[in-house]
Amino acid sequence: MIEEIAPYQEVVGEEYMNEDQKSHFRDLLWAWKRELMEEVDRTVHHMQDEAANFPDPNDRATQESEFSLELRTRDRERKLIKKIDEALDKLDHDEYGYCESCGIEIGIRRLEARPTATLCIDCKTLDEIREKHMGK
Repeated sequence: MIEEIAPYQEVVGEEYMNEDQKSHFRDLLWAWKRELMEEVDRTVHHMQDEAANFPDPNDRATQESEFSLELRTRDRERKLIKKIDEALDKLDHDEYGYCESCGIEIGIRRLEARPTATLCIDCKTLDEIREKHMGK
């Protein structure tokens, strides 16, 4: 996924969200955003290059279906880019890495797994339980 950025190696006793950690997550988020933006560019060029007016309706339908799937994927990635931008903004304002709900540290390992996380694992679990019960 994200270009070869090694996971952050915590040092015993270091302060949470110190400059080294912020720098690491900033690099991670920027690399992820670059990859997603490159995918968007590739999709645009692919669709321009591959767009054809097939005389056979089945071929046309197949192409439209493929393009539709690609566009849905890019839309999800666009939303992810927005979350990455929000995370970068939080880094700039020293708010990154803290739960939006309860204010505690989200944790380095959780942020490594999901750099755009905004909730600690406990609040996220409660949130998912609420969603599950509301959906039934």
